[in-house]
Amino acid sequence: MHDREPLVCFNHGKESGPWGIKITRLAEDARARGFAVISPDYTHTMDPDERVRELVAMRPRGTPLVLAGSSMGGYVAAHACAALHPDALFLMAPALYFPGYDREPDAVPAACTVVHGTGDDIVPPAVAERFSATHDAALHLIDAGHTLNECLDDVAAHFGALLDRVARR
Repeated sequence: MHDREPLVCFNHGKESGPWGIKITRLAEDARARGFAVISPDYTHTMDPDERVRELVAMRPRGTPLVLAGSSMGGYVAAHACAALHPDALFLMAPALYFPGYDREPDAVPAACTVVHGTGDDIVPPAVAERFSATHDAALHLIDAGHTLNECLDDVAAHFGALLDRVARR
């Protein structure tokens, strides 16, 4: 893969895998827009900071580079920003601010979108509200649970809008 190719790097959640329902759907949308797609497999570790280290060590490169993450993958994507300097960040129900994992992400790009379900019983919507307010990120609260799968078209629309925004730069 060449550094000048647009790239989306997905980061899956704690108990899911690299090609779950959301990532598979969003990857199709990204490819349709000319983005290459990768989705590392983190199933061998439940440690979010180890996952961040692995992502940083992979050094994904693209122009633009978009990091995307769901739940714990949102934590991974957000905390990798300081090292990877993505052009955009897309977070879905990000598992941020939990005890022991509550430090604030650094170097979050200006092009940042957060989608969170109002019925999320795993990660409270207040997490997304706090992150979005702190980082001036676009926040979309939708009528969904933690997986967001029941509103996948809405998630895809917000993701597509972010990709279109960074592709025009």
